[in-house]
Amino acid sequence: MSKNVLISGASGFVGTHLTEFLLSKGCTVKKLTRSKGSASDLVCWNPAKGEIELEALQDLDAVVHLAGENIAGRWTEKKKANIEKSRVQGTKLLSESLAKLNKRPEVLIAASATGYYGDRGDEILNEESAPGEGFLADVSLKWENATEAANEAGIRVFNLRIGMVLGLGGGALLKMLLPFKIGLGGKIGDGKQYWSWIAIDDLIGIIYYLLSKEDLSGPVNAVAPNPVTNSEFTFALGRVLKRPTIFPLPAFVARGLFGEMADGTMLSSARVTPQKLLDLGYKFKYPKLEQALNSILRVSR
Repeated sequence: MSKNVLISGASGFVGTHLTEFLLSKGCTVKKLTRSKGSASDLVCWNPAKGEIELEALQDLDAVVHLAGENIAGRWTEKKKANIEKSRVQGTKLLSESLAKLNKRPEVLIAASATGYYGDRGDEILNEESAPGEGFLADVSLKWENATEAANEAGIRVFNLRIGMVLGLGGGALLKMLLPFKIGLGGKIGDGKQYWSWIAIDDLIGIIYYLLSKEDLSGPVNAVAPNPVTNSEFTFALGRVLKRPTIFPLPAFVARGLFGEMADGTMLSSARVTPQKLLDLGYKFKYPKLEQALNSILRVSR
């Protein structure tokens, strides 16, 4: 499958892996960037100013929209505003611009997040589940709604609700490795909160799969089929690294260190299943957590 694909957020963790993969499959990749340049693979835009090189969007087969402010860090009012604006403004501008084209791309795969579901305890969640409450749920709902112009223009739109992405070189795992390697890893809070995760290779595989999936659109949960509790995640990572996991991070300490972000991410529970993909018979490379961690960290049991 050779396609002409535009990627926003191409320099990020997921975008870098996706770009390399698509190029290896013979696709042509263009990168949506705020930095002006003369390279033929760059398309300039400025979401804050509502600017984009419209002519450069012609003749695309697909767009994968990953750009957005990193949610890590203390959520000040300014940080929260930047998180929302970077997702909603950028998605709205891109969707409206694609809708104006004479030759529109066949598909827009727009990142969203499992934060859409909010803090739901041990409730099993699929794509039909209602949105949750809280900052990330509100942002995710607005984020997805911002693709409406593309959808109304007849572009096949996927809202990819991505879980915690595991891989080397970025994402949550990178931040966890040091404390776990030196034996300071442990559960967060009571450890009962569900973490819905996905290996980077499976996330890239899902995106590639959806690029040509003509009979599907709408929300898709990009998570492994076996979510785990924080305690299970902690013990699995400890086993793979052959390190103890005896230093818990109490909830009140997490809140003291990270403020609202702790409740919105680390302490929040979302037991999300990739129901649409499972119904289609999609085969995950890494359906089980310890299998994924072993492969990522290249550690044999």
